[in-house]
Amino acid sequence: MHSSSSPEISIELRAATLALLCESDAAVKVSGTRALFDSWSRGEVRLDADAVLLAEGSVPGRPALPQLVSPREVAHRSMGTAEGRAAMVHAMAHIEFNAINLALDALWRFEAMPSDYYADWLQVANEEALHFSLLAAHLQTLGFCYGDFTAHNSLWDMAEKTQHDILARIALVPRTMEARGLDASPAVRAKLAQAGDMGAAGILDIILRDEIGHVLTGNRWYGWLCQQRGLDPLETYALLANQYKAPVLRGPFNLDARRAAGFSEAELDALRS
Repeated sequence: MHSSSSPEISIELRAATLALLCESDAAVKVSGTRALFDSWSRGEVRLDADAVLLAEGSVPGRPALPQLVSPREVAHRSMGTAEGRAAMVHAMAHIEFNAINLALDALWRFEAMPSDYYADWLQVANEEALHFSLLAAHLQTLGFCYGDFTAHNSLWDMAEKTQHDILARIALVPRTMEARGLDASPAVRAKLAQAGDMGAAGILDIILRDEIGHVLTGNRWYGWLCQQRGLDPLETYALLANQYKAPVLRGPFNLDARRAAGFSEAELDALRS
Protein backbone atom coordinates (compact mmCIF):
# COMPACT_ATOMS: atom_id res chain seq x y z
CA MET A 1 0.00 0.00 0.00
CA HIS A 2 1.39 3.38 -0.96
CA SER A 3 0.26 5.95 1.53
CA SER A 4 0.53 9.68 1.23
CA SER A 5 0.80 9.76 5.03
CA SER A 6 4.33 8.34 5.30
CA PRO A 7 6.58 11.39 5.67
CA GLU A 8 9.48 9.16 6.77
CA ILE A 9 9.70 7.94 3.16
CA SER A 10 11.75 10.66 1.51
CA ILE A 11 10.95 9.92 -2.17
CA GLU A 12 7.64 11.33 -3.40
CA LEU A 13 6.40 9.78 -6.63
CA ARG A 14 5.18 12.79 -8.59
CA ALA A 15 8.13 15.02 -7.69
CA ALA A 16 10.55 12.21 -8.63
CA THR A 17 8.68 11.74 -11.90
CA LEU A 18 8.97 15.43 -12.74
CA ALA A 19 12.73 15.29 -12.13
CA LEU A 20 13.02 12.33 -14.51
CA LEU A 21 10.93 14.12 -17.13
CA CYS A 22 13.37 17.06 -17.02
CA GLU A 23 16.40 14.74 -17.35
CA SER A 24 18.02 15.22 -20.77
CA ASP A 25 20.31 12.15 -20.81
CA ALA A 26 18.31 9.30 -22.35
CA ALA A 27 20.20 6.55 -20.50
CA VAL A 28 19.76 8.30 -17.13
CA LYS A 29 16.05 8.89 -17.82
CA VAL A 30 15.56 5.22 -18.68
CA SER A 31 17.49 3.77 -15.73
CA GLY A 32 15.92 6.29 -13.34
CA THR A 33 12.40 5.45 -14.52
CA ARG A 34 12.98 1.73 -14.07
CA ALA A 35 14.55 2.27 -10.63
CA LEU A 36 11.62 4.45 -9.52
CA PHE A 37 9.17 1.75 -10.59
CA ASP A 38 11.11 -0.86 -8.61
CA SER A 39 11.24 1.40 -5.52
CA TRP A 40 7.50 2.08 -5.78
CA SER A 41 6.83 -1.66 -6.10
CA ARG A 42 8.78 -2.26 -2.89
CA GLY A 43 6.75 0.41 -1.05
CA GLU A 44 9.72 2.80 -0.75
CA VAL A 45 7.98 5.73 -2.46
CA ARG A 46 5.10 7.80 -1.12
CA LEU A 47 2.43 9.54 -3.15
CA ASP A 48 1.17 13.07 -2.65
CA ALA A 49 -1.70 13.13 -5.15
CA ASP A 50 -2.79 16.64 -4.17
CA ALA A 51 0.52 18.50 -4.48
CA VAL A 52 0.49 21.22 -7.13
CA LEU A 53 3.88 20.90 -8.83
CA LEU A 54 5.59 23.36 -11.17
CA ALA A 55 8.27 22.44 -13.68
CA GLU A 56 11.39 24.57 -13.27
CA GLY A 57 13.45 23.09 -16.10
CA SER A 58 12.42 22.66 -19.70
CA VAL A 59 9.86 19.91 -20.20
CA PRO A 60 10.66 17.40 -21.44
CA GLY A 61 14.41 17.05 -21.05
CA ARG A 62 15.86 15.53 -24.20
CA PRO A 63 19.36 14.90 -25.57
CA ALA A 64 20.91 17.27 -28.15
CA LEU A 65 20.40 14.56 -30.78
CA PRO A 66 18.30 13.42 -32.60
CA GLN A 67 17.73 16.62 -34.48
CA LEU A 68 13.97 17.25 -34.56
CA VAL A 69 12.42 18.14 -37.91
CA SER A 70 8.86 18.25 -39.24
CA PRO A 71 7.33 14.82 -40.01
CA ARG A 72 7.60 15.59 -43.75
CA GLU A 73 11.36 16.11 -43.45
CA VAL A 74 12.19 12.79 -41.77
CA ALA A 75 14.19 10.80 -44.32
CA HIS A 76 12.56 7.60 -45.60
CA ARG A 77 15.06 4.89 -46.40
CA SER A 78 14.74 1.51 -48.09
CA MET A 79 14.26 -1.46 -45.77
CA GLY A 80 16.49 -3.36 -48.21
CA THR A 81 19.59 -1.72 -46.72
CA ALA A 82 21.08 -2.05 -43.23
CA GLU A 83 20.92 1.74 -42.91
CA GLY A 84 17.26 1.75 -43.91
CA ARG A 85 16.40 -0.86 -41.28
CA ALA A 86 18.41 1.10 -38.72
CA ALA A 87 16.44 4.23 -39.61
CA MET A 88 13.18 2.33 -38.98
CA VAL A 89 14.44 0.99 -35.63
CA HIS A 90 15.61 4.53 -34.75
CA ALA A 91 12.14 5.93 -35.53
CA MET A 92 10.59 3.33 -33.22
CA ALA A 93 13.14 4.09 -30.48
CA HIS A 94 12.27 7.79 -30.74
CA ILE A 95 8.56 6.99 -30.37
CA GLU A 96 9.34 4.98 -27.23
CA PHE A 97 11.54 7.78 -25.84
CA ASN A 98 8.63 10.19 -26.35
CA ALA A 99 6.29 7.63 -24.78
CA ILE A 100 8.41 7.54 -21.60
CA ASN A 101 8.08 11.33 -21.39
CA LEU A 102 4.33 11.17 -22.06
CA ALA A 103 3.73 8.68 -19.25
CA LEU A 104 5.92 10.66 -16.83
CA ASP A 105 4.09 13.85 -17.79
CA ALA A 106 0.64 12.29 -17.25
CA LEU A 107 1.87 11.30 -13.79
CA TRP A 108 3.27 14.54 -12.39
CA ARG A 109 1.11 17.11 -14.18
CA PHE A 110 -2.39 16.14 -13.08
CA GLU A 111 -3.15 16.23 -9.37
CA ALA A 112 -6.05 14.89 -7.29
CA MET A 113 -6.53 11.65 -9.22
CA PRO A 114 -6.99 8.25 -7.51
CA SER A 115 -3.74 6.53 -6.48
CA ASP A 116 -4.35 3.79 -9.08
CA TYR A 117 -4.04 6.43 -11.80
CA TYR A 118 -0.46 7.24 -10.76
CA ALA A 119 0.45 3.56 -10.33
CA ASP A 120 -0.89 2.80 -13.81
CA TRP A 121 1.13 5.50 -15.56
CA LEU A 122 4.28 4.56 -13.64
CA GLN A 123 3.91 1.02 -14.96
CA VAL A 124 3.44 2.41 -18.47
CA ALA A 125 6.58 4.58 -18.11
CA ASN A 126 8.54 1.55 -16.90
CA GLU A 127 7.47 -0.55 -19.89
CA GLU A 128 8.19 2.28 -22.36
CA ALA A 129 11.68 2.55 -20.81
CA LEU A 130 12.20 -1.18 -21.41
CA HIS A 131 11.04 -0.83 -25.03
CA PHE A 132 13.45 2.06 -25.61
CA SER A 133 16.32 0.04 -24.10
CA LEU A 134 15.58 -2.96 -26.33
CA LEU A 135 15.43 -0.81 -29.49
CA ALA A 136 18.51 1.27 -28.59
CA ALA A 137 20.51 -1.91 -27.97
CA HIS A 138 19.30 -3.43 -31.25
CA LEU A 139 20.19 -0.23 -33.07
CA GLN A 140 23.77 -0.62 -31.84
CA THR A 141 23.96 -4.12 -33.34
CA LEU A 142 23.16 -2.43 -36.67
CA GLY A 143 26.05 -0.01 -36.18
CA PHE A 144 24.08 3.07 -35.11
CA CYS A 145 23.07 4.92 -31.93
CA TYR A 146 19.94 6.76 -30.85
CA GLY A 147 20.40 10.28 -32.22
CA ASP A 148 22.11 9.25 -35.49
CA PHE A 149 18.99 9.98 -37.59
CA THR A 150 16.52 12.87 -37.63
CA ALA A 151 13.18 12.49 -35.84
CA HIS A 152 9.90 14.36 -35.46
CA ASN A 153 8.00 15.54 -32.42
CA SER A 154 4.30 15.18 -33.25
CA LEU A 155 3.57 12.95 -30.23
CA TRP A 156 4.88 15.56 -27.82
CA ASP A 157 3.16 18.39 -29.72
CA MET A 158 -0.22 16.87 -28.80
CA ALA A 159 0.89 16.57 -25.16
CA GLU A 160 1.66 20.30 -25.11
CA LYS A 161 -1.71 21.19 -26.60
CA THR A 162 -3.54 19.15 -23.94
CA GLN A 163 -1.47 20.06 -20.88
CA HIS A 164 -4.29 22.03 -19.21
CA ASP A 165 -6.99 19.35 -19.35
CA ILE A 166 -6.50 15.75 -18.26
CA LEU A 167 -9.60 14.64 -20.18
CA ALA A 168 -8.23 15.98 -23.46
CA ARG A 169 -4.77 14.54 -22.70
CA ILE A 170 -6.07 11.03 -22.05
CA ALA A 171 -8.50 11.17 -24.98
CA LEU A 172 -5.95 12.33 -27.53
CA VAL A 173 -2.56 10.93 -26.49
CA PRO A 174 -2.95 7.29 -25.37
CA ARG A 175 -6.30 6.72 -27.08
CA THR A 176 -5.44 8.44 -30.38
CA MET A 177 -1.73 8.99 -31.01
CA GLU A 178 -0.54 5.83 -29.24
CA ALA A 179 -3.44 3.71 -30.48
CA ARG A 180 -2.18 4.45 -34.01
CA GLY A 181 0.81 2.33 -33.05
CA LEU A 182 -1.50 -0.68 -32.67
CA ASP A 183 -2.61 -0.15 -36.28
CA ALA A 184 0.89 0.44 -37.67
CA SER A 185 2.66 -2.38 -35.85
CA PRO A 186 1.72 -5.41 -38.02
CA ALA A 187 2.87 -3.79 -41.28
CA VAL A 188 6.16 -2.56 -39.79
CA ARG A 189 6.81 -5.97 -38.23
CA ALA A 190 6.16 -7.68 -41.58
CA LYS A 191 8.62 -5.37 -43.35
CA LEU A 192 11.35 -6.00 -40.77
CA ALA A 193 10.79 -9.77 -40.85
CA GLN A 194 10.77 -9.77 -44.66
CA ALA A 195 14.11 -7.91 -44.59
CA GLY A 196 15.47 -10.65 -42.32
CA ASP A 197 15.66 -8.60 -39.12
CA MET A 198 13.97 -11.09 -36.79
CA GLY A 199 15.52 -9.38 -33.77
CA ALA A 200 13.63 -6.16 -34.46
CA ALA A 201 10.47 -8.12 -35.33
CA GLY A 202 10.67 -9.88 -31.95
CA ILE A 203 11.03 -6.56 -30.12
CA LEU A 204 7.94 -5.30 -31.96
CA ASP A 205 5.98 -8.31 -30.68
CA ILE A 206 6.85 -7.30 -27.10
CA ILE A 207 5.95 -3.67 -27.79
CA LEU A 208 2.56 -4.50 -29.36
CA ARG A 209 1.63 -6.73 -26.41
CA ASP A 210 2.52 -4.00 -23.90
CA GLU A 211 1.00 -1.16 -25.94
CA ILE A 212 -2.38 -2.89 -25.90
CA GLY A 213 -2.14 -2.59 -22.12
CA HIS A 214 -1.12 1.08 -22.34
CA VAL A 215 -4.05 2.00 -24.56
CA LEU A 216 -6.30 -0.02 -22.23
CA THR A 217 -5.02 2.17 -19.38
CA GLY A 218 -5.91 5.24 -21.44
CA ASN A 219 -9.39 3.88 -22.13
CA ARG A 220 -9.90 3.02 -18.46
CA TRP A 221 -9.11 6.55 -17.26
CA TYR A 222 -10.94 8.22 -20.13
CA GLY A 223 -14.07 6.27 -19.17
CA TRP A 224 -13.58 7.18 -15.51
CA LEU A 225 -13.15 10.88 -16.28
CA CYS A 226 -16.21 10.95 -18.57
CA GLN A 227 -18.23 9.29 -15.80
CA GLN A 228 -16.98 11.80 -13.22
CA ARG A 229 -17.92 14.72 -15.47
CA GLY A 230 -21.22 13.21 -16.66
CA LEU A 231 -20.09 13.14 -20.30
CA ASP A 232 -20.89 10.78 -23.16
CA PRO A 233 -17.54 9.19 -24.21
CA LEU A 234 -18.26 9.06 -27.95
CA GLU A 235 -19.66 12.58 -28.30
CA THR A 236 -16.94 14.00 -26.05
CA TYR A 237 -14.18 12.31 -28.06
CA ALA A 238 -15.51 13.77 -31.32
CA LEU A 239 -15.62 17.27 -29.77
CA LEU A 240 -12.10 16.99 -28.33
CA ALA A 241 -10.60 15.59 -31.55
CA ASN A 242 -12.09 18.55 -33.42
CA GLN A 243 -11.13 21.16 -30.80
CA TYR A 244 -7.48 20.03 -30.62
CA LYS A 245 -7.16 19.18 -34.34
CA ALA A 246 -6.23 15.57 -33.68
CA PRO A 247 -4.98 13.67 -36.74
CA VAL A 248 -7.74 12.07 -38.78
CA LEU A 249 -7.31 8.32 -38.29
CA ARG A 250 -7.12 6.29 -41.49
CA GLY A 251 -7.19 2.51 -41.81
CA PRO A 252 -6.29 -0.24 -41.98
CA PHE A 253 -7.17 -0.54 -38.29
CA ASN A 254 -5.94 -3.36 -36.06
CA LEU A 255 -9.43 -4.07 -34.76
CA ASP A 256 -8.43 -7.11 -32.68
CA ALA A 257 -5.75 -5.11 -30.85
CA ARG A 258 -8.11 -2.16 -30.41
CA ARG A 259 -10.79 -4.46 -28.94
CA ALA A 260 -8.20 -5.93 -26.57
CA ALA A 261 -7.24 -2.35 -25.62
CA GLY A 262 -10.79 -1.60 -24.50
CA PHE A 263 -12.35 0.26 -27.42
CA SER A 264 -16.10 -0.39 -27.64
CA GLU A 265 -17.79 -1.61 -30.82
CA ALA A 266 -19.47 1.82 -31.06
CA GLU A 267 -16.03 3.46 -31.01
CA LEU A 268 -14.72 1.07 -33.65
CA ASP A 269 -17.79 1.76 -35.81
CA ALA A 270 -17.12 5.51 -35.48
CA LEU A 271 -13.52 4.94 -36.64
CA ARG A 272 -14.67 3.17 -39.78
CA SER A 273 -17.47 5.58 -40.66
